[in-house]
Amino acid sequence: MAEKVEHIGKREIAWSYAGTAFMIGAGVILLPFILHKMPQETVGIWNIFQTITFLVLLLDFGFRPSFARNISYIFSGVDSLQKEGVSHTTADAQVNYGLLKGTLTAMRRFYRWIALAVFGILATAGTAYFYYILQKYSGDRQDALIAWILLIAINCYNLYTFYYDALLTGKGYITRIQQINMLGQTVYISLAIGQIYAGLGLTAIVASQLVATIIRRLLTYHVFFTPELKAHLREAEADEPKDIFGAITPNAIKIGLTQLGGFLVNKSALLIGSAFLTLEQIACYGITIQVMDILARCATVFYQSYTPKLAQCRAENDLIGLRRYYILCIGSLWTIFLLGGLAWILLGNWALQLIDSQTPFVPIVMLCVLLLINALEHNHAVSAGFIMADNKIPFFIPSLVSGAATVLLLWIFLGPLHWGIWGLILAPGIAQLAYQNWKWPSVVIKELWGNDGK
Repeated sequence: MAEKVEHIGKREIAWSYAGTAFMIGAGVILLPFILHKMPQETVGIWNIFQTITFLVLLLDFGFRPSFARNISYIFSGVDSLQKEGVSHTTADAQVNYGLLKGTLTAMRRFYRWIALAVFGILATAGTAYFYYILQKYSGDRQDALIAWILLIAINCYNLYTFYYDALLTGKGYITRIQQINMLGQTVYISLAIGQIYAGLGLTAIVASQLVATIIRRLLTYHVFFTPELKAHLREAEADEPKDIFGAITPNAIKIGLTQLGGFLVNKSALLIGSAFLTLEQIACYGITIQVMDILARCATVFYQSYTPKLAQCRAENDLIGLRRYYILCIGSLWTIFLLGGLAWILLGNWALQLIDSQTPFVPIVMLCVLLLINALEHNHAVSAGFIMADNKIPFFIPSLVSGAATVLLLWIFLGPLHWGIWGLILAPGIAQLAYQNWKWPSVVIKELWGNDGK
């Protein structure tokens, strides 16, 4: 009996929401300790760490979602992987374990080299950048340097085992993913709070992340590589990894360029802003963005849960299923942004006062603009995901153009115009509204409901 993509129904969606709620709740538990125990400058350094970690993951260059999508194709029964488009299959097709074995080999080789490249970059250019930032840091520099060394370690290990995430996602193990993440987050929060109160500062947070990441990776391996799957892989003759890598690479690179553009739009503000603004301003903007990211994660739970099903619908040419999933994903996204944003506006400042935070959110007017910009951003990102499920990546050039426009606008707004935090907010919003915010939703709607509804 073939091991097909796992069923994703109400139970899996419930686990996704439970897992997301737990991750958020755990983060909410940790955040007050950080804001209460750490000075604003240290929170600014922590936000820079978060941005660097996100930047490092871009060196994956789009291969993780490409591997995950192709793993879903394989478990849907395709016999070959295509550079563009999908080999259509049937619901009763069997898994090609030779193709799976070759794909696993290609993934391992790729991430081994990426991890080595990350180590070289962080140990040289990354350290030089961090040393520059430390020149205006009045806190414990030794603690910051130890935290930086641990950050290098966690990023290298994370990338070395990054394909584990693609395996579980591609197989549709939504419930298991949430359970593993919940356990890892529990370990992270428990260790971090204890070490923060022991006076370890930034080192406490990064060391706790490293331990939690190792635990998550070990559990992920155990869940995916079942005895039955290992037996199938031992008996199978692997397809040529170079051919598989060649089929995956073109669209993976396009996704990587798209992610680079997305980074420039959504994350470059903190790095560029650190050259123009104070660490206190960076902390204020950074903590707001972190909470915004939490809200966005809640808003995209449906989409993230159904990602393997989208690939399966594409492989089986199931247009009705795609329509249903699109309505669910977009409807839940806007509902959660509306309700969550309203709660944040009404209760956010009160919550910070309750924990005696040393770092505030941005003012309410700025927050309202940020909420709208982020809702539009994730609306078009989900739409782009539906296009990507068909193994087509038409948005990589517009993403790069938007990223370049964001960087240019950031320089103008922060430099000559001196707009401060408003510059960080408006630059990406203007760049995205010019094209991407409306383009990809219109493409998906036309595909799914165009042609007189056929």
